[in-house]
Parts: sequence; structure tokens; C-alpha cells
Amino acid sequence: MRLLPEAVRRLAAWCAVVLLVSGVGYVGIRLCAELRTAVVPVLLALLGSALLGPFHRRMVKGRVNRSVAAAVTCVAVVAVVGGAVYIVVAALIDSGDEIVASLKEAARGLTRHFGAAGTSLDDVASNARELLRKFGGTAASGVISGVSVVGESIAMAVLALLLVFFFLRDSDRAVDGLRAVAPRGTADTVEAMARRAFRAVEGFMRGTTFIAFIDAVCITVGLLVLRVPGAAGLGALVFVGAYIPYLGAFLSGGVAVLVALADRGFVIALWALGVVLAVQVLEGHVLQPMIQSRTVQMHPAVVMLTITAGASVAGILGMLLAVPLTAAVFGVIQELRERYTAPPEPGASGTASAEGS
Repeated sequence: MRLLPEAVRRLAAWCAVVLLVSGVGYVGIRLCAELRTAVVPVLLALLGSALLGPFHRRMVKGRVNRSVAAAVTCVAVVAVVGGAVYIVVAALIDSGDEIVASLKEAARGLTRHFGAAGTSLDDVASNARELLRKFGGTAASGVISGVSVVGESIAMAVLALLLVFFFLRDSDRAVDGLRAVAPRGTADTVEAMARRAFRAVEGFMRGTTFIAFIDAVCITVGLLVLRVPGAAGLGALVFVGAYIPYLGAFLSGGVAVLVALADRGFVIALWALGVVLAVQVLEGHVLQPMIQSRTVQMHPAVVMLTITAGASVAGILGMLLAVPLTAAVFGVIQELRERYTAPPEPGASGTASAEGS
């Protein structure tokens, strides 16, 4: 190795480190994929605890028993999430026929102007329900032949809810437990890393929830002014979609525009599109920098790559978990950088020179 130049030796060392980290990361991802029924509820519970922690702490400060406060928090989550899902599904079901009808009408207009291209679109719109029925039958047969995805999802959701209860109730013991399992001499570092990672996730979840609420309210108000049906359900869909950065806003906004097109026509659909774009500009240029300025900041390119990687590993669930987990990793890296690259304390050089003399 001494025959090689210094630059080549450094490059080889960095390549070895990258390969080692990549190998460990790959094995970890594969293990998580194999144990997803246990890993996913834990991750969801950590995100839920980060989001609901302030509400639970306020109840505890109000002299409410920790177990009672955790139970009330979990019941509130079930009520809010269940209500939002019901509103979204009901609104989309009520508007489904209108969306298909508007697509068929648009296809007929294209047929009159563009001929064969419009005819193809008309055929697709006419056969939309048949395609969905065949797809649903294929999916159902796949579920029946293997493990029940619905049952597994319900089991993981129930387990995650129970874990949220225990995490909230026993959060005061978390630091002591973490220090007990940390290797000797690293307890302070491990605790600092864990605190920074949890603060990053907590800040991301809190900021994203607040931004999602503002987006949902603004779009709901805009749709109500335009008299688009199902405005409350579409607003709830925007709120849920905001937890998937960029892609979620695009999909939920697209559904809102389609509903406006189905019931109110092309002009109102353009106005609805303008409302959605205005809200997205407000979010990207005002809300994100102002609300999440104290949390871990990630470049949009990093966010998109993270979402893509999460989708390739765990589908929609991976898209939801990818960004907050990456925020936690960024928080740990920032903590390590601050600990091991901190400037020397004032007077250190003078003390050293005095000792040398």
C-alpha cells in the first residue's frame, strides 16, 4: 500500500467505508422488509408519538394520569383519522360517476376535433368501470391465494395504536432505558443522538401537520366559493396527501380539479386549478421556510430521491415513512458533526503552549 500515492490510498479507504455502510444498510433494509409486520408498527408508533407528544404532555401537566392521558390521545386519533377517511371515501364515491361522465364528455369533444385520438380516450373512459372491476378481481384473487393484506394491515394498525399508547405513557422512562442499553462510555453520545433524531422527527411531523391543515383549509374554502361538491372531503384528502411531499399535493389537487370538472365544467375546473396552484406556491415560498425553519432542512432533490427509494422498498407506506426517517438521519449526522468538529474552547491554545513551555 505504501507504493500507492496518498490520494489513491484515501480514495480506497473511502470506497471501503462506502461499501461497508452500503452493505450494512442493505442487510438492514432486507431484515426490515422480512420483519415488516413488527417494524412498520414501531415506526408508525414513533411518528405518532412525535406528533401527539405535546398534546399528551399538556394533559399530564394538567394533573391527568399518564395512562388516562395516553388513552384519551389514542381515542382522539382514532376518531379524527376514522372521520377523515370516511369523509374522503364518501366524497370520492359520490363524485365518481360525475368524474367518469366528465371524462367521457371531454373524450367526445376531442373526437370531434382530433378524430381517432379522441375515440381512443372515449373507449378508455367508457371501459373505466370494467377495467376497475377486472383489476379488483385480480387483486382479490391474489389476496385470497396468499396472505390477507387487509388483515395484515389491520393488525399492524392496531399494534401501532397500542405502541403509541405505551410510548406516550412510558416516555419519561425512555432516556433511562436507552442509557442502560448503550455501550459503556457512549451513553451521553447515544442520548444526544436520540434526542436530536426525535426532535427532527417531531419538528417535521408538527410542521407538516400544521402546513397540511392550512393547505386543506385554503383549498376547502376555495372549493366552497366555487361551489364544488364534496369540498370537505377533498380538503381532508389534501390534508392526508400533504404527508407525502410534492407527490401527495399533486395527486390530491388533481382529484379536486377532476371533481370540479365533473360537476361545474371546464371554466370552474381552471379556477380550481388556480386555487390549488396558489396554495402550493404559498406552501413552498412562505409556509415551508417559515414553519419548518427550525427543523432539519432537506433539498427538494433529496426529498424526491427519498420518496422514490421508500416507494421501491415499501410502496405507499414507504413513501410516508421515508421523509421523516431521513429527517431523523440528518438530525443524527448534524449532532455528530457538532460534537466532533466543534472549535476548541477559548484559552485552550494558551494552556497548551504554557504546558509546552
